Amino acid sequence: MQIGFNAPSGGPLATPEALTRLARGAEALGFHYATVSDHVVIPREIGAKYPYTDTGEFPAGSRGERHEQLTQAMFLAARTERLRIVTSVMVVPHRPAMLAAKILSTIDVLSGGRLTVGIGAGWLREEFEALQAPDFEARGKVTDEYILAARALWTEEEPRFEGEHVRFGGIGFAPKPVQDPLPIWVGGESGPALRRAARLGDGWYPIGTNPSHPLDSLARYGAAIDKLHGLVRAAGRDPAAVALAYRVQRYGPEVPARAGDGERRLFSGTPAEIVADLRALRALGLGAIDFTFPGETAEGVLDAMRAFRDTILAEV
Repeated sequence: MQIGFNAPSGGPLATPEALTRLARGAEALGFHYATVSDHVVIPREIGAKYPYTDTGEFPAGSRGERHEQLTQAMFLAARTERLRIVTSVMVVPHRPAMLAAKILSTIDVLSGGRLTVGIGAGWLREEFEALQAPDFEARGKVTDEYILAARALWTEEEPRFEGEHVRFGGIGFAPKPVQDPLPIWVGGESGPALRRAARLGDGWYPIGTNPSHPLDSLARYGAAIDKLHGLVRAAGRDPAAVALAYRVQRYGPEVPARAGDGERRLFSGTPAEIVADLRALRALGLGAIDFTFPGETAEGVLDAMRAFRDTILAEV
């Protein structure tokens, strides 16, 4: 099982020095990947509902300064040797399809094949409008087209694509990514996200705490995997072709002990209980999981990662 951590995109831990210390320190501790989030701008007034809080309020702590995601991904790749970089997640309609495909290919080439492209369709209408991105209501179709277009650019010697939102032909696109395929993990927990993962994804990458689509207990997550596998088969694919990844925002005693279905909430409680969760998820086929580790400084975060490694991962 691959274990990752969140690399902050803003605030005091997002300085060049702190990010370098975190990335190199995590690599030395044996962590497998770093995640980088995606907001280009944060609108002053937000009416859109944030999917991952009960109130729908976008957390105040997430509204400050932000690095551009793909630039930060390249920075982290350049500062490390083995650590994979995961976009968590890239909002696909935010960037022109061909330009994004080129940047992602460049990161993969220059990192020696260490990029995983986590993707989503987006939730923040006001950010779409500020970026003059394609129509928010069409974001699902735009996302699907951009993924297909990127794969054509990454794999075809004479790439050609003809869609409603992107079209090209008569071009060269090189160098191609080192990885074939360049892995795409589809984020999201909704029906459309599951269907997108089943049709187009190399992996499914949800967050467990979406109040509208909770995956916060072993039973709920197991049922969602069964649903995903049914959709994968209906799409004419082998379920083994879609890896399972999972994102954890909080863990430990401060997490409520019960999920909404009355079962034990995943990653609540003691280290021994979290060890049992990881073992159970691994038995379900989970191949990658990442955590947001607490800490006010880079050294504080690394201390939390070291403790997690020594008390939990060592027992898994």
